[in-house]
Amino acid sequence: MSRESEGRTVVRAAAKVNLYLAVGGRRVNGYHDVETVLQAVSLADEVVLETAPVLSVTTDPDLGLPSGENLAYRAAKALGQAMGREPAVAISISKRIPAQAGLGGASTDAAAVLVGLAHRWGLGTVSTPLLHEVAAGLGADVPFFLGKGTALLTGRGDVLARTLPTPPLNLAIVRPPIPVQTGAAYAAFDRLPEQEAPGSAAMVAACEAGDPVRVASALYNNMTGASTGLVPEVADALAFLRGAPGVLGVAMAGSGSAVFGVCASADDAGKVVSAAAGRGLWSVAATAVSVGVTVTEGA
Repeated sequence: MSRESEGRTVVRAAAKVNLYLAVGGRRVNGYHDVETVLQAVSLADEVVLETAPVLSVTTDPDLGLPSGENLAYRAAKALGQAMGREPAVAISISKRIPAQAGLGGASTDAAAVLVGLAHRWGLGTVSTPLLHEVAAGLGADVPFFLGKGTALLTGRGDVLARTLPTPPLNLAIVRPPIPVQTGAAYAAFDRLPEQEAPGSAAMVAACEAGDPVRVASALYNNMTGASTGLVPEVADALAFLRGAPGVLGVAMAGSGSAVFGVCASADDAGKVVSAAAGRGLWSVAATAVSVGVTVTEGA
């Protein structure tokens, strides 16, 4: 077994949006069938791992979570247990991805910790079955961030059906001030009449064609009704994006509360973000990226 690498390991942890999300019926185990096309974006947290006497996790800004409830901490413990070694690292996370927004912030940070430790411990590439097994045990979105930036997933959103070419997308992401609680959103979804989803084929074809206009026209998220029912501000944000010049199509990220618009150009995305900021909304311009998490410095 290789010796622990010294020094800092820095990992860029990308956020995600759902270009397509169809949630199906609830299984006996409590999970829902999910078909989704996930897209990693340039909005990212920075996760730094440094040698330390014991495992610790800090975030800036502070999320107010006990260590044991932080998914990044749980990721380090899980990989350490799987490897039979102690993850003696201090993990510091610069949070740029807002929490409770449907942008995958906790999941991508957990994936970044797995990748960072894998590099420090000399475990090889992030495609190793062990890393994916540990990731799957942490949450449905975590395995996605170990791979390519655009992918079709099934199961409960954790089964990779296929990777896709990354389309050239300019996005304006907007988050209302009130979060959507994921559990409440799914409970509300279960109370709504069943919807027949269009299927992911149009979105898959749009990604394969690399056509932002086709991607925008194929955007779909059947959680939108449940989440906007709980937090009407999500509907307001979607309406704002629909009415903004240069926006080709809009959708909600995950179960919200963040929403996003596919824009005709980077300039259009910047103007939308400026207009959203003028309304007091958190907003950021982003692009589609071709990988989830990436080691940028260190081992």
